[in-house]
This record gives sequence, structure tokens and C-alpha cells, in this order.
Amino acid sequence: MDTLIPSLSQLIEFAVAPVFLLTGIAGFLNVMSSRLGRISDRVRVAERQIHTLSDPHIVDRSKKEIKVLWRRVKVINWAIGLCVASGLMVCTVIMALFSGSLWVVDLKTPIIVLFILAMMFLISALVVFLVEVKLATNTINMVRTIR
Repeated sequence: MDTLIPSLSQLIEFAVAPVFLLTGIAGFLNVMSSRLGRISDRVRVAERQIHTLSDPHIVDRSKKEIKVLWRRVKVINWAIGLCVASGLMVCTVIMALFSGSLWVVDLKTPIIVLFILAMMFLISALVVFLVEVKLATNTINMVRTIR
């Protein structure tokens, strides 16, 4: 029992870094889901307003804006999905750390692979998020020329 306490405390130390990473991923998910909500609200408003417009030129611009908004919805959904996949990989790393210690199995290689996958998913999510921000900027420029 005396040797279990130091190894358990070391294991918890190893698991702390992925837990902090998981907290960061949760923060990104919060930001992205908030953006998704705002985009969805804007789509609803734009689709309601388009029926009240009379100028065909402005109607065309509004339709283009709605198309871009729907593209943003798809892109932010991809970013959220990649971020969730990253979080799942981090959770699996933590689980593998504890499982390997509990059953005295060497899981170094799977843990390294899972962590690399988590980072790849997170990098991909951030790149896709950057694409969504670029689309948002283009939408702002489009709307600004309407009024």
C-alpha cells in the first residue's frame, strides 16, 4: 500500500496537463457554439426580412448573404466537430493513463498516438474556425455595401 501512494500521485501529475488541455478545448467549444447561435439568429432574421424587400438588387445581395451565412453554419459545425473529437482524444489519453497504471500495462505508444491525434484535431478545428472568421468578415463587408 505504501508504494501505491507515490505512483498514484505521479499518475495524477501526468493526468493534470491533459485536463488543462481539456479545459482549453471546452473554452473553444463555448466560443464556437456561441458563434453558431449568433449565425443561426442572423439567418432567421435575414430570411424573414428578405420577403419585405422590394428592390431586386438588395434582394439579390440579401440572398447572397443568406448563402454565406449557411456556409458559415456548415463551417462552424465542422470546427465544433473537430474540437469535440480532440476533446474525446484527450479524455481517452487520461483514461489510458489510469488504465495502464491500474492493470500494469504499457500503453505509452497508444497514449502518444492519441495525444498526437488530439493535437491534429485541435489544429484542424482552429484552422476551420479561422475560415469561418474569414467568411464572417466577408459577410460584414457584403452587408455594409447594402445599406
